[in-house]
Amino acid sequence: MAIELNVDATMAMSAVREAVHADPVFLLAGIGLVALAIFLVFFLKRVIVNSILGLLAFAVLWFFGIRLPFLVTLVVTTVFGLAGVGTMLLLYFFGLLG
Repeated sequence: MAIELNVDATMAMSAVREAVHADPVFLLAGIGLVALAIFLVFFLKRVIVNSILGLLAFAVLWFFGIRLPFLVTLVVTTVFGLAGVGTMLLLYFFGLLG
């Protein structure tokens, strides 16, 4: 049973030729998305981690039976993280949040 490597190499080269003649807008869009991902990971890492920690804290509160208004708290927690959860708890404690 022989494997023909030339067939696979020919198919790979034809795919490369098609990619070279593709629209350059796709190439620029791909480079832009990779640059955006790198920007988000390196420069906004603290914001992302804070938001995730806030969502985890909201889930823990929900697990222990502290029922804050779901949608409002979810949005505030996603934007402000742990500080958002603390603010929502204070508002709930003082009766300003339903």
